[in-house]
Amino acid sequence: MTDFLLDTNAVSHAVKNHPQLTARLFAQPVSAIMISVITEAELLFGLARRPDAKKLHHLIQDFLSRVAILPWTSEAARHYATIRATLERAGQVLSPLDTLIAAHAISLQAVLVTSDKAFARIPGLQTQDWTSPTT
Repeated sequence: MTDFLLDTNAVSHAVKNHPQLTARLFAQPVSAIMISVITEAELLFGLARRPDAKKLHHLIQDFLSRVAILPWTSEAARHYATIRATLERAGQVLSPLDTLIAAHAISLQAVLVTSDKAFARIPGLQTQDWTSPTT
């Protein structure tokens, strides 16, 4: 069974009920869907920036209560170090949080669900964009 780690933009699409992403999400076993604690932090930061957005708070909190949130590990840290050094040597930049999430996905041997094309620069990272219609 394939495990899927949802990037922050994928969670955002999920709570907004994006039709293609939602269909793909519900087609997976619940046990195959997870997020990184880094994604949880990004989501909570977004809520902290919008304290009056009550509906958004409810949607995000509901989502977080239903998905496995995986802790950051030493193995993920080792992958992070390698990814960041590789990208820097190539003169490429990826946001630190995106690099942490990518490292987490690689450490779990999970597919990262994201619509962010910047992740394609990371060697060994498997990604899928569930916002695109499947063929």
